[in-house]
Amino acid sequence: MAKQKDIFIAFFRSGILGFGGGPSTIPLVHKEVVETFKMMTDEEFSDVLSIGNTLPGPIATKMAGYIGYRVGGWVGLVNALIATILPTVLLMIILLASLKQFKDFDFVKGMTKGVVPIVAVMLGVLTWDFLKKAKKTLGWKIGTIIFVASFICMILLRMHPGIIIGVLLLLALGLPIKKQEDDEQK
Repeated sequence: MAKQKDIFIAFFRSGILGFGGGPSTIPLVHKEVVETFKMMTDEEFSDVLSIGNTLPGPIATKMAGYIGYRVGGWVGLVNALIATILPTVLLMIILLASLKQFKDFDFVKGMTKGVVPIVAVMLGVLTWDFLKKAKKTLGWKIGTIIFVASFICMILLRMHPGIIIGVLLLLALGLPIKKQEDDEQK
């Protein structure tokens, strides 16, 4: 039962503090699932995030569903989904009713603009963590090649990130798995 309580708290906190949608929720979910409740490791979280990005739909609910199921079975899945969606539903009802009356006030406009830098910092911290993990697991050379190739495909060629992630997952399936001893000898 304590496990279900942890699942609910982790995803409710992420849902209520994740202003701006799924991408802003990812660092919060990471903090709760990996650091606070230790439901999975950084590597496992990265895998869940990568696979979740290849599937259609909101990332927050996909991650909640999978992590909830993995940690608490079907009950955990439903629990995590409710905890993720509930804050949004409640806040939307309250805020939309309030903002409709106060939308032209400067403090409301400033409040919505003030959140953008916070989300940028949270995404930057998560990016930095992923870069450190890429260096540790792939090395700078391969990590940089994947980064540059992904950047070119997404920004210059305007490919969908899901296609790039899918291609990288297929390539990873074909690569030999490094043994732990190989890494320790280096």
